Amino acid sequence: MQLQMPLDLATNYRSASQRARVVSEGWGERNLYCANCTSGSLTRSANNTKVEDFVCPRCASCFQLKSQSHSFLSRICDAAYEPMRRAIIEGRTPNLLALHYDASRWEVRNLILIPHFAFPLSSLEKRKPLGRMARRKGWVGCNILLANIPSDARIRLVVDGIPANSRDVRRQYTRLRPLARLSYDAKGWTLDVLNVVRALDKTEFSLAEVYARTDQLRRLHPDNRHVQEKIRQQLQRLRDMGLVEFVSPGRYRVA
Repeated sequence: MQLQMPLDLATNYRSASQRARVVSEGWGERNLYCANCTSGSLTRSANNTKVEDFVCPRCASCFQLKSQSHSFLSRICDAAYEPMRRAIIEGRTPNLLALHYDASRWEVRNLILIPHFAFPLSSLEKRKPLGRMARRKGWVGCNILLANIPSDARIRLVVDGIPANSRDVRRQYTRLRPLARLSYDAKGWTLDVLNVVRALDKTEFSLAEVYARTDQLRRLHPDNRHVQEKIRQQLQRLRDMGLVEFVSPGRYRVA
């Protein structure tokens, strides 16, 4: 993977946003690969294709690329809220690539991949409607809250200017793939409980420590009155996925 971006593609553009889009998509066409299969490249989608920027020529997985010149710290600005909410519920979200580049050197600094099946509804933040003076007044956008997506599902392809091994990237993606078979509600529970486990920041943890986050999970799933039962169910699912290990009654280890 080459980290230098093709600035020559921006020669005919004056708008900073257009230059960034053309250069980042040109870089992606030359350097991105598929995490879902062994394809070493992605094909750029036709112009004006909604949501999707690239598609894998081998397995047809879809990818959307978001790029900016500063780090993605807490949020990724996305498109309209309601279509994204429906896409999560119906399992139609693309794989999301978030690219951070150095604008002075036009070099890729960081790149993360969020698999299409790893978006819980809790990761979606509704933005305020555009004001009455805006061209699209009343339009409601959304943000992707990175803190509500487990670190396991924020797969790093480039870290501080160093590309990750593609085998490791595909291994992480494959490990999470069982989530794709779940309904959006079941998937949301699994991801939210995994996020709680990761937030404990411990190699070993107890069931009681996860129970201590019951109120947090209840706020995310207000229609469920059996939160602790769901916690135990999701820990079993995470164990089956190889993300946590059972140590003894009420004790678990991060795999």
